[in-house]
Amino acid sequence: MADTAITVEGARKRYGNKNALDGLDLTVARGTVHGVLGPNGAGKTTLVRILSTLLRPDAGRVEVAGHDVVAEAYAVRLRIGLLGQHAALDEELGGRQNLEMFGRLHHLGARRARARADELLARFDLADTGRKPVTAYSGGMRRRLDLAASLITEPEVLFLDEPTTGLDPRGRAEVWDSVRSLVGAGTTVLLTTQYLEEADQLADRISVVDAGRVVADGTADELKAATGGDRVDVVLRDAGQLGAAVALLPLTGVRVDADRRLLSAPVTDRMAALSGVVRALEEAGIEAEDVALRRPTLDEVFLHLTDRTKEAA
Repeated sequence: MADTAITVEGARKRYGNKNALDGLDLTVARGTVHGVLGPNGAGKTTLVRILSTLLRPDAGRVEVAGHDVVAEAYAVRLRIGLLGQHAALDEELGGRQNLEMFGRLHHLGARRARARADELLARFDLADTGRKPVTAYSGGMRRRLDLAASLITEPEVLFLDEPTTGLDPRGRAEVWDSVRSLVGAGTTVLLTTQYLEEADQLADRISVVDAGRVVADGTADELKAATGGDRVDVVLRDAGQLGAAVALLPLTGVRVDADRRLLSAPVTDRMAALSGVVRALEEAGIEAEDVALRRPTLDEVFLHLTDRTKEAA
């Protein structure tokens, strides 16, 4: 379909007696960031290797940019870029030299390789560092250069396999800004990550993979809602009033954390629940340090879904 960049139907891959992919299904819309989350060994890297034609599936249909990854592997390679977990840069060369080298490896002429290197250095805010050896780059700069190298051929689809592993918060933010810029220009990005905040920040949709299958799929908000919806959290000034507060609050399913002086309960009508809690506490003369509404974090979603898969096994 014209609006679909990646289609995976019933993909299977087996190593010895272990199923790396066990009938995995995935659809990625064009011009979006699609996050793939999963624990170690869930099948994320195997999926990326199949999508990028580095590995053949044992069964199933896999298409990227409208081309079958087995029957039309060369056509797929012309349309994709791949940024792996480890930088593929020559540390002794400068940024411009690295990009020119990648351009020549992709059969660009010398003039076109130089022009493309200049375009990418400017695009990733690295123009002033183009002659500096990569050994002098910060982690974020190095990763942005690696990302630039994966775009030498202007790919339709870009695979980012845990692109910010090992970066500090500033470096991650720099890479995130670069990814947003790419998608704004029309590139489709498949992002595998163990940083749940990264998926929350970047992904239009998220697929949670476990034991070689997609166990949940949706927007971050949809996944959070499916895990348990909104909660209201109340932190009291006096832990001795926890029992009284539980008895009078207009809530059901209240959880109590005495060490944190915290009451937490699921709610359906966010604002009605919040105003009801505040009113009940004021009328009873119970002082609260904080009353807040919150949704489950992606960490909670991830643990809930993957724990559920283990229980079903």
